[in-house]
Amino acid sequence: MRAVTGRRAGMLILLVLPVLWGGCDSIVYRDSNPFENPPAGAGDFLGYSSIDNRKTVCGNCHTGKQAVWQNTGHAHAWTTLQESGRAEAACEACHSVSSRGNRITQPAVGWPATRSARFHDVQCESCHGPGLQHVTNPDANGTKPLATLAVGPDLMRGCGECHSGAHRPFAEEWAASRHARVIASRATNANCVGCHEAKGVLQAWGVNSTFLAETGENQHLAITCAVCHDPHDARNGGQLRFPIGVASPELNLCMKCHQRRAQPELTSASGPHSPEGPLLLGEAGWFPPNFAFPPGALVGSHGSDSNPRLCATCHVNDYRVNDPWTGDLTFRATGHSFQAIPCVSGEGLPTGERTCALTERSFRACTECHTNEASARAAFSTAQQRIQRLTGEMQGLIARIPAAEFSTSDGRYTTGEGSRFNLQLAQKAGSIAHNPFLIEALLLASIRQIDIDYGLKPTANLSLEAALTAPGR
Repeated sequence: MRAVTGRRAGMLILLVLPVLWGGCDSIVYRDSNPFENPPAGAGDFLGYSSIDNRKTVCGNCHTGKQAVWQNTGHAHAWTTLQESGRAEAACEACHSVSSRGNRITQPAVGWPATRSARFHDVQCESCHGPGLQHVTNPDANGTKPLATLAVGPDLMRGCGECHSGAHRPFAEEWAASRHARVIASRATNANCVGCHEAKGVLQAWGVNSTFLAETGENQHLAITCAVCHDPHDARNGGQLRFPIGVASPELNLCMKCHQRRAQPELTSASGPHSPEGPLLLGEAGWFPPNFAFPPGALVGSHGSDSNPRLCATCHVNDYRVNDPWTGDLTFRATGHSFQAIPCVSGEGLPTGERTCALTERSFRACTECHTNEASARAAFSTAQQRIQRLTGEMQGLIARIPAAEFSTSDGRYTTGEGSRFNLQLAQKAGSIAHNPFLIEALLLASIRQIDIDYGLKPTANLSLEAALTAPGR
């Protein structure tokens, strides 16, 4: 019995060869090649080991990642392009293994260099980079190709290298969003890092993937694409790490961060902080003793089963703007500015402004439930006027409550403190749209409780009856 050694380390296959003479078996070991050598010019990219089965060379070892990746849109990117009716040579680099997305600066590698079908689709190496060195010597330090978590300032890094441009400007919209901002004081605060810094978020969510830290350990990353999207897995729509249609602050992707301090804290004078999830589900705020509704009872259509995408329905609004005369596409929005009712120009194009008149905002996202933009705008305006009237009243009443009622060291939570919390909740941007019915009920109950506890009465002409009617109320 002897070992026959091949040129490259590979999978040992045991061959049992019956030998007719001597009545014994001769057992021979040999090495099999784990991959075919890449074509000249491939740039050390390996691509598929089985094109028909979409089996990547990487997937021969990383079987778990291979299995879930096969169900993603990336695994069918080449076919999608060919069947689109708009297949052009300029599109191919983003629908195949190339230098796009993996920090390789040489443009002609993979598919563009070889025209070999083994490089079709967006495979592992599209994000991780060439795998030849790692496969040849997987135990050597520095050979493991790591994908980047960062998105560069010019967007030409990682996901942004393909998910950008007029075709689908994901990266450009994200760069203009607040997710792209790093607030140093929060990115370094142990209480905040789990929502304000990319690596901190993934750690808080139990994601153990290792990314290339191109910015260095002492610098911080914004909430980049790979924080919300799982590059390998398609079990949730859009390759999201968590579902968006689950009405649970612990399980819903957006609410996992947008749920901080939705209820008051006994020893803190701080107001609400990112309470959108619980507010949408009717669970936010200070509930006064006279409050007639249990948590979760006041939920509008925005937070109900009639809105299966919950936050994403309004905040991830994908739409087109076409030229009214030619019908040609003028602008394609991906929803990654995350603005529910963005400021737009007269032609309907987003301006990037944060403040503008209600008539200058687009209500396109609302038309999934409302009849049209005009009806959605009118509903919002009605709720806005009512809430503004109540918050103005609350400000006057709270200003008259004795200062001693706002102490954080007396071991009690007073009506004054709770009413102030509800006022701050009502004044937060977006609260009126998230749940105007709960906001109105909290303000009315607070006004009544201020009268009961402090004898401070509201303005005589203020109606303390609900003017906004929630479904089922």
